[in-house]
Amino acid sequence: MSKRAEQWLRFATENLEAARVLLSSGHFNPCLQNVQQAVEKSLKALIIARGLPLRRTHSILDLLTPLMDEELDVSLSEDDCHLLDSIYLPSKYPLGEALPEFAPNEALCRRCLSIAERVREGVAREWG
Repeated sequence: MSKRAEQWLRFATENLEAARVLLSSGHFNPCLQNVQQAVEKSLKALIIARGLPLRRTHSILDLLTPLMDEELDVSLSEDDCHLLDSIYLPSKYPLGEALPEFAPNEALCRRCLSIAERVREGVAREWG
């Protein structure tokens, strides 16, 4: 495994750990930011590890596509991708600036954190 892929995975792991701490502290926006980043960086790590071209994007769905083309299973559905993609902007910017109806809560954070944990396990499984 390349050092570059390892570095992406290490950053993804830090984001996942940060998301857990932020959730337990009731900081929902940064929790969601870190969840999204954990998934994004995990997918990028696997893309790099498999020698696939890395696109500069924050779209989880766009990152999943080349992995699906290679028949890699990282335990991420299209619905999961749409959810994570939908929280990217509103978790980073004040309410009303990106999407006016966004109100993060503990349930959403727990759901997204569960997705990120599944992806991390799936990436580890497919790392090969």
